[in-house]
Amino acid sequence: MRVLLCYAVLVSWIISLAQAAITDVHEANTCAIYKNCGKKSFFGAQLPCPYNGPAVTPSDADRIDLVGICGIHWAQTDVCCDSDQIDALRTNLKKAEALISSCPACHANFIEFFCSFSCSPNQSQFVNVTTTAKSTSGTDIVTVLDYYVDPEAATKFYNSCKDVKFSATNGYVMDLIGGGARDYKGFLKFLGDEKPLLGGSPFQINFPWDDTPEEIDRLEFDTKNCADADERYRCACVDCPGSCPSLPPTKAAHSCHVGAMPCFSFAIIMLYSICLVGFILAYNSLLPIKSGSFYRPERLRLLNERGGASEDEEEGDIVASAVMGERPLVKTYALHDILQSRFTTIGLFCAQYPGLVIGVALLVVSIMSLGWLHFTIETNPVRLWVSPSSAAYQEKEFYDKNFGPFYRAEQAFLVNETGPVLSYETLQWWFEVESNITAIQSPTYKMTFDDICLKPTNEACVVQSITQYFSGDIYNVDPDYWQDQIEACVNNPVDCLPPFQQPLKGNMILSAGLEGNYLQSPALIVTWVANNGLETTTYAQHAMDWEGALENYLLGVQVQAAERGLRLSFNTEISLEQELNKSTNTDAKIIIISYIFMFFYASYALGKSTFRSGRRALIESKFSLGLFGIFIVLLSVSASIGLFSIIGVRVTLIIAEVIPFLVLAVGVDNIFLLSHELELINSEYPNEPVEHRVARTVGKMGPSILLSAACETIAFALGAVVAMPAVRNFAIYAAGAVLIDALLQMTMFVSALTLDQKRTEAGRVDCMPLLKLQIRGAPVQVSEDRLTGWIRVKYAPTILKKEVKAIILLAFCGLCTMSLALIPKIELGLDQRIAIPTDSYLVDYFNDLYAYFDSGPPVYFVVRELNVTERVEQKALCGRFSTCNEFSLLNILEQERKRPETSYISEPTASWIDDFFHWLNPTLEECCRFKKGSTNEMCSPYARDWQCDVCYADKQPAWNITMNGLPEGEEFLKFFSFWIESPSDPCPLGGQAPYSNAIVPDYERVTINASSFRTSHTALRSQDDFISAYAAAKRIAKSISQNTGADVFAYSVFYIFFDQYGTIFGLTVTLVTAAEAAIFVISSVLLGSIKTAAVVTVTVAMIVIDIMGVMALWGISLNAVSLVNLVICVGIGVEFCSHIARAFMIPNKDVLDLSRSRMKGSDERVWAALVSVGGSVLCGITLTKFIGVIVLAFTRSKIFEIYYFRMWLALVLIASTHGLVFLPVALSYFGGSGYNVDDVEYADYEPVGSSDGNGSLISNGRYSTLFHEPDSVESEQESEEESDAHEL
Repeated sequence: MRVLLCYAVLVSWIISLAQAAITDVHEANTCAIYKNCGKKSFFGAQLPCPYNGPAVTPSDADRIDLVGICGIHWAQTDVCCDSDQIDALRTNLKKAEALISSCPACHANFIEFFCSFSCSPNQSQFVNVTTTAKSTSGTDIVTVLDYYVDPEAATKFYNSCKDVKFSATNGYVMDLIGGGARDYKGFLKFLGDEKPLLGGSPFQINFPWDDTPEEIDRLEFDTKNCADADERYRCACVDCPGSCPSLPPTKAAHSCHVGAMPCFSFAIIMLYSICLVGFILAYNSLLPIKSGSFYRPERLRLLNERGGASEDEEEGDIVASAVMGERPLVKTYALHDILQSRFTTIGLFCAQYPGLVIGVALLVVSIMSLGWLHFTIETNPVRLWVSPSSAAYQEKEFYDKNFGPFYRAEQAFLVNETGPVLSYETLQWWFEVESNITAIQSPTYKMTFDDICLKPTNEACVVQSITQYFSGDIYNVDPDYWQDQIEACVNNPVDCLPPFQQPLKGNMILSAGLEGNYLQSPALIVTWVANNGLETTTYAQHAMDWEGALENYLLGVQVQAAERGLRLSFNTEISLEQELNKSTNTDAKIIIISYIFMFFYASYALGKSTFRSGRRALIESKFSLGLFGIFIVLLSVSASIGLFSIIGVRVTLIIAEVIPFLVLAVGVDNIFLLSHELELINSEYPNEPVEHRVARTVGKMGPSILLSAACETIAFALGAVVAMPAVRNFAIYAAGAVLIDALLQMTMFVSALTLDQKRTEAGRVDCMPLLKLQIRGAPVQVSEDRLTGWIRVKYAPTILKKEVKAIILLAFCGLCTMSLALIPKIELGLDQRIAIPTDSYLVDYFNDLYAYFDSGPPVYFVVRELNVTERVEQKALCGRFSTCNEFSLLNILEQERKRPETSYISEPTASWIDDFFHWLNPTLEECCRFKKGSTNEMCSPYARDWQCDVCYADKQPAWNITMNGLPEGEEFLKFFSFWIESPSDPCPLGGQAPYSNAIVPDYERVTINASSFRTSHTALRSQDDFISAYAAAKRIAKSISQNTGADVFAYSVFYIFFDQYGTIFGLTVTLVTAAEAAIFVISSVLLGSIKTAAVVTVTVAMIVIDIMGVMALWGISLNAVSLVNLVICVGIGVEFCSHIARAFMIPNKDVLDLSRSRMKGSDERVWAALVSVGGSVLCGITLTKFIGVIVLAFTRSKIFEIYYFRMWLALVLIASTHGLVFLPVALSYFGGSGYNVDDVEYADYEPVGSSDGNGSLISNGRYSTLFHEPDSVESEQESEEESDAHEL
């Protein structure tokens, strides 16, 4: 064993001696390599000879060449390179010059670094040849050497180049010349790695860093700083952070918090707490005073002294007593009297001529419905959510017109959820899949992908996939070294250019795996890019046809992927619209079922109070009347759609799905009110003709219906002034439908009500009026239904107790306070995953997009009507010249990129003007070249040097970093026309591939009409990210415009959909506030009381606020859909409040006669209002809507579940509790004084009980059959009152 160990040590020592002997001398003026001695193979590059001798003096010609390449300081020194090596040095440096010439410091350091390595006379002091081999000619050649560089110099070298941009790819030069190195070691390693076939080093150059042999003196050279004080080496801001001006800090979003609570929420809660404490203290202070006998009304005090009344019988309590409370109804309101008279006249006409009224109504509705011939549904999201007059819409139109519609993207994710997605077998299969996709033919137009794809170079299609590293050919993949190949391509995309000649970054085709290792990536990302056009163009039609075929194929590939243990998700440009349509079709079924449930409930509930057992139930049923009421709702919707379709207002899916529900919700309540009122009129005036009874009914209920319909119509109509088309169109259709429905109910339904009443009294069967039944005995008088009795006896007296009222008031105010505090928590946006069915294949796609795609969408900063042919405007845009404006467009974007947390900008900006001017740089001899002897005809990219002249080679003043001498005016456009047709190979600055669609020149006017500067957003993974990115882009564009004087706007494909969120909160407040103001004004006029109108307005506002609180708690974002629902909440909130408010202001005196109370008049009128219309509100509005909403819980669509089921369920529950609980209490505290309106009397007809001339007030009233009590009780009451009065 010891022998073997000694042998190994000996061998190592011999090898080290042999290696050391190659470069034995390490001292000044001594070389390590010199001349070229041959190639390793026939196709290899020339390699240097090992030479450890003295430096040589070059010939005069070589000296001139060397000085021309490396600088004047090489004019007097000996060298270690000959003419062939100098030529090779020139050739290799030219390859990098096109990339680094924009930064003089990087360029100077790069040249000095390789000049020192190739030609320094002290070469042996920092270069040590370690391995040699025999060339094809048999001579010794160097294959491996060590290059010792001082770490500080290497760091400065790296730092001078690390931020230099390569505009054509929105990337960094370091990605191309350094393999994306993150430090100087990685940078020099990449430069030294042997890559002869990829244009890299022809032999291996190692850079040892750990140990330095004693004989070695590491290279130190005069490195330049990119922010050097010498202007000759100072780089522009775009390429050097140290040269950049400081941008003003952005205004941070308002984030005032008290602990974890927003300041607004904290202030609201504190305000409520203070008010709560104040209320409790005031209540406790006033209670002893109000309990004293001196505070009681004198009459009650005397009664208590005489009769020993209970202390429970305080003023305001509802107790069993025969004493009637004092009634303040001693005045009338002229408008009430006029309205009741007019509605009575209308009701009488409709009742007397039902056939004529129904016929005319049907004729008018039919004429209006002819507008269905012009019916169109707007599905284009751009025209739905953005006003044509908005800046975002006009900017999109400008972009599409000048640069063409944004390209169509088809994208797929191949995911392995248990490990890395990449394996050789998976690669083989995926190459086959992509090959099949390119061969797919569309069913209608027989198009392939090659026919519709985007071709930047007019040759190859843009396919962003890992297969493109290998030109889409599996035979270019080595089965044994495929991982090394992929890793090399990901690290240096420029060495693996796809056929479309644009480098593919790793994050575009692979999700970063563990520690950023793309070989461990769990997801493979593939994007096919197709041309786009306007909707009606053949481009778009052909693309959509092919996308349909692609969708069908990929659905099959999903099965194949599952068999391999993988999962495929994908999206085509047409997928979202198709899936939304499927969602709409699914929702339509649920909506129809919901309507059917509401229809049948309404039809049943209308006649439930008269249902009897046996044959009479067949006659007294109101099922046909209920169906007719529903039919009127549908007619109103049809008429509204027809009317507004004629004038060009397009229907949206929101309108189609929501308007019928809204009108039904509003209209059913009026049907219940009219039907219930007629039942009471029938019991009071049974001897009157049906026409008169119906007229009385309309006279009583007409003003109430007018109040609710007017408030709702105007509240909705106010939305018509909104610029957002979806909201505006909804408001127009809703206002029209509600108004038409109210008109039809007051005419057409009144006639139907008359006919139904005549059918009932004639004994004809409901739904089969030709069948007549004979019923023995007199018709059964209407009796009090259980609900009304419960409200009269239990519910109303309970909530009007003093303690209960105080609790209700405080509880509802507390709920409103909490909801206000939650409003800042409401999020903005509409996640695409919510808008599609839960079982859609797009759900997985969007989840994968947010989870695995690490690149953000592109953003373009568009400059309009700026004459870039002039120097002043050029300086306002450029970023890579020393005379560019300090706050030029490029400089601002570069600075914004450095604060991505606020700018959401992640990539360097592609600057066409900088690339164009650098393309003219005569030192880049492969770029701008004329044919020999010509100045108007360009050389072919691959023409020999002797056939061409370099542009600007003899230009005076010469091309320079200060822009002096660069073209202007017509000369600018002349060279521009050459550059924009120039390919990216061999000169990477050619404009054809990256900029052919980015600039709109005007050769006649000698200007540039429009141009765009491309960059990218950071990865956007939430709705908040998208909204914030759009807001940041608008801020940046505004800043650029202010600093440059140019008209600049930012554009990305998603901006148009998020423009609404910049103003949606303010729009919501404006709409709701305007609707509230309209409600207040109308209620004040029609109710005759500002106080009561204020109570109604505040109650509706509380309903909306509470619903917004539910939105915050239940994950309902604020967007156009929820905004429409909030407007609906205002309208339906009025419906819950208006009828009770009017019954409070104009109480039914017959109901008041039945009150058993000794309390203030407002409490008594609240009790009467609840008894009169509370049942109709509960049955007609609450239960009808609740039944319809519950059905929506079974939808498969998340958008319907969240924005309809959740919001409408909250609306029904919150609005009903406010209307039936809070509003009565608020009216008892703050409501205005009531009015008395006399009934209309008809000659020759007397109410029941008045024929004997002794009918009491109660017996004359319409409620005599409901709550009839013995005359003896009334006599006792009157006698007791008279006795009390006499004693007083």
